[in-house]
Amino acid sequence: MPTGRVRIENLTLRHDGDAGCIDALTGCSLTLAPGSFTALVGPSGCGKSSLVSAIAGFLAPVDGHITLDGRRITGPSPEVGVIFQQYALFPWFTALNNVRYGLRQFALPRHEERARAQAALAEVGLEADADKYPEQLSGGMQQRVAIARTFATDPRVLLMDEPFGALDAQTRAQMQDLLLDVWHKHRATVLLVTHDVDEALRLADDVHVMSRGPGRLIRHYALSQPRPRTLSHSGDALLQVRDEIFALLRQQIDRPADLST
Repeated sequence: MPTGRVRIENLTLRHDGDAGCIDALTGCSLTLAPGSFTALVGPSGCGKSSLVSAIAGFLAPVDGHITLDGRRITGPSPEVGVIFQQYALFPWFTALNNVRYGLRQFALPRHEERARAQAALAEVGLEADADKYPEQLSGGMQQRVAIARTFATDPRVLLMDEPFGALDAQTRAQMQDLLLDVWHKHRATVLLVTHDVDEALRLADDVHVMSRGPGRLIRHYALSQPRPRTLSHSGDALLQVRDEIFALLRQQIDRPADLST
């Protein structure tokens, strides 16, 4: 049976701030099918990153729950990998040792740990750069190391929070292609948070639009266009979805703040 099914049921998330408790997300229900690629888009502050933190086990729900393959998520797990916009590499480790660090939780024999790390770097095209330190790598190369470190652990679920947001347009496109290639090999369940609507439409099978905070899921688009997918060659249907999403986002930005919470 395929693994990696994430079920989010009636989830409410709350943060403590200077002004008191603030709901980041309310009444959110969503299922990520095993091996699927889902994207979340929404205005800033709508709870996208909070949802990622909750699925990763970093943030406890106020109400509702999240399960992975039927088991409730109560804390971080090697079955759920996370890639952030910040590469989170150890500057004193080489690329190879940064990837090996992610494998240490499995207590593998040293030769197996090293072999798996080398294979992961090869998957992202960095086998020749294994002995370089992060400061010797470009931003795109550092994010490749982060991707290799995550996929080396063979997670069931991969959460990505604006992973390519700091990259230039050309490097970003290259990283999107790389991500799809690696995802096709591993078939982890992917949830991508992005502010880039075009990125969501290019990569995801399903795109969910969130409201202004406290966040709610307000629209779902199931995409059937084959990959590789580009907006300029995908026909009128995908462009119409793009226009609808932008209109929804403008409505959320323009509407008055909800002060009831």
